[in-house]
Amino acid sequence: MLADEALVALTALKRLESVSDLPVREDTRHQVVKALEAAGIVFLDSERGEGVMLVRGSPEKSHR
Repeated sequence: MLADEALVALTALKRLESVSDLPVREDTRHQVVKALEAAGIVFLDSERGEGVMLVRGSPEKSHR
């Protein structure tokens, strides 16, 4: 499903997910990040480390 949402080939997504650190085109990586962000994933990066956060619901609903 992620490959479909990101508009990338399944083989490209498998390369990205590989623990073997296979080379992946930067535009493929960008498309996957955009698809994950559209699904509510927020990528975090700070001096304490990196991580992800899942945000559910639209921002407009949380202000009501």
